[in-house]
Amino acid sequence: MEDRILRLDRRELLAGLGAAVLAPAMASTAGAQGRPSLTLQAKAGVIALRPGGPDTPIWSLQGPAQDTDFRFKRGDALEISLANGLPVPALLNWYGLDGVPAAEPLAPRPSLAPGAMETSLIPLRHAGTLMCDLRLLGDGQARPCQARALIVAESEAVAVDRDEVFLIEDWRLRPDGGAIAPGADAKDTATHYTINGRPAADINIRANERLRLRLINGCRRNAIALKIEDHDVLVVAIDGQPAEPFPARNGALVLAPGSRIDAFIDGTRPAGSVSPIVLHDGKAPHTIGRLVTSGDAPARNAPLPPAKALASNGLPPQLDLKNALRFELALGGAGGSQPDWVPPANLTATVAPTFRVKAGRVVVLALTNRASTPSVFHLHGHHFRLLDRLDDGWKPFWLDTLMIDAGQTQRVAFAAETKGRWLMETMATDWAAPRLVRCYAVE
Repeated sequence: MEDRILRLDRRELLAGLGAAVLAPAMASTAGAQGRPSLTLQAKAGVIALRPGGPDTPIWSLQGPAQDTDFRFKRGDALEISLANGLPVPALLNWYGLDGVPAAEPLAPRPSLAPGAMETSLIPLRHAGTLMCDLRLLGDGQARPCQARALIVAESEAVAVDRDEVFLIEDWRLRPDGGAIAPGADAKDTATHYTINGRPAADINIRANERLRLRLINGCRRNAIALKIEDHDVLVVAIDGQPAEPFPARNGALVLAPGSRIDAFIDGTRPAGSVSPIVLHDGKAPHTIGRLVTSGDAPARNAPLPPAKALASNGLPPQLDLKNALRFELALGGAGGSQPDWVPPANLTATVAPTFRVKAGRVVVLALTNRASTPSVFHLHGHHFRLLDRLDDGWKPFWLDTLMIDAGQTQRVAFAAETKGRWLMETMATDWAAPRLVRCYAVE
């Protein structure tokens, strides 16, 4: 029954995505000339995955504090530094950061050698929920790497009382308790999930309180379905970009690896009510948290009015599909082969882009999954629209990550606004499947 929910909700998502204000604290530090700064350290760390057992060694991405996420404001010019304390090259990879060549990995920006440090200035042009990790070079490494959330607050006030991050990650443990990295054979391993680095998370909500929940699938390969029992879940943003608000059917959402969904939840249950938060990965349900209605005084005497759409980040309201440049990309293939896709370490500045486009043109990509399992496509540099089957329109939301079922073709369109050389990533939703890349150029 739970597996049926997962399949149905994936189709629902692809086909049907149809006041007191509390500003979150800014977890940043003042950098040069007063601009915010953030220093991240790639280093050996541990995580508690087995109750009563020893911690599991991992490779961590640590900030100046133990916060699970970093918060800044739209319009900030963020000075971000990465110090590589690992014995292997490191590379910071972003989800949701559009049009910032200085942050683009591989061809424009080589990997960071062990013991080295680099600093980049990144303009935060769009508000939204972002994610960064070290996993672009992570396949087959000695330890798996963790992900971190980065939140860019809207310039406009948002009518919510609290803003919470729910970063979900998966870990594969051998019988001896060691964790393996993706790209390796997962035979005889057990899957463990964490929320913000912990095995489970409870979230309290008061009566008539509105919660903004930033749900992030930080899993390496797993697509997941999330269901919050007994609560209406209103989707307001996907992959860091505002969407026309719509309700999640039965409170359930499907997220591909790397996907992010912002949802509003209102406290409507009686005091003391406990609502399980259930994750389903296509194999079994896992209760990973609870939404608990507290007995504290209500946030207000009556619920807030229906939520309005979040302010636009300025992406184009229309796309010229008639005059678009069109390209076909095959994902997957017989025996796992994927012609023209290469491991990230093999993509250098001498590798020719898959396609070139003049800045300002619209691009339509036909993505065909030839694999026997769902595949994930992630576009760097630009968000895209998911097109209707007849290319006569698009779904009312923006994406940067898309899961494509086996044997299916999906078409996406984007406006190539920012010059640069940008990555495209793909991987099958299988732990042992490799992460592969190609690139495109906007000139």
